[in-house]
Amino acid sequence: MEKCSRPDPLSALRRQIATLDAPARPSGAIPFALDVIDTRLADGGLAVGALHEMTPAAPALAEDAATTLFISGAAARAGPGPVLWVLTKFDLYAPGVEQAGLGPDRLMFAQARDDRELLAVMEDALRHGGLAAVVGEVRRADMTATRRLQLAASDGRTPALLMRRWRKLGTSPLNEPSAATTRWRIACASSVPLGVPGVGRACWSVELVRQRNGNPFSLIVEGCDAQGRLGLPATAADRAAAAGHRAQAA
Repeated sequence: MEKCSRPDPLSALRRQIATLDAPARPSGAIPFALDVIDTRLADGGLAVGALHEMTPAAPALAEDAATTLFISGAAARAGPGPVLWVLTKFDLYAPGVEQAGLGPDRLMFAQARDDRELLAVMEDALRHGGLAAVVGEVRRADMTATRRLQLAASDGRTPALLMRRWRKLGTSPLNEPSAATTRWRIACASSVPLGVPGVGRACWSVELVRQRNGNPFSLIVEGCDAQGRLGLPATAADRAAAAGHRAQAA
């Protein structure tokens, strides 16, 4: 009896992305278009040819969703080209991702058997250079794997956005060493009221845990709009404006 074999995702992916042209993307970094973030980042945004890691602040569905949307917004701002999203379990909520600026016309998916295969798919796609960004969701990636992703991102001039999922309670995924250029922790925060009871734009607590050649920081932002852009809650925006006025006066 002839055995049925599962299609090799790497081979299929190579054939698909071989037809892609290199996308137009920011030359050095993907800006957040918020001075309060970009001015604190060593590269003025998310460095294009680099690995960036994001993890939920807690093993909860709400934090998972906020982290997914944060990543979606970054990928949407990376340029007009296609974005590859690699996962081992197909549970991505496409309508939510689209609301963060990443529509179905730009998304490509690859489902891997396990984390090891997922990381290999990401590495291969990053080196090609024909994608606006490559996103992956893993539970485990050691220092060697993240170094390979960092090098592949640099070679292909393509941003690698890695979502680290929780493996067990009490142990943050960011406790594991990594070669990533930036590492972020994302959590839900209280929404800003819009004048209608029970309605408000989602807010997140965004913490940059580590960055190469820069300092960590944390702040509250409003969730991504339809172009993948973050916002500042009214009170935070007022404080930022006041600080700018004081600096000009000085």
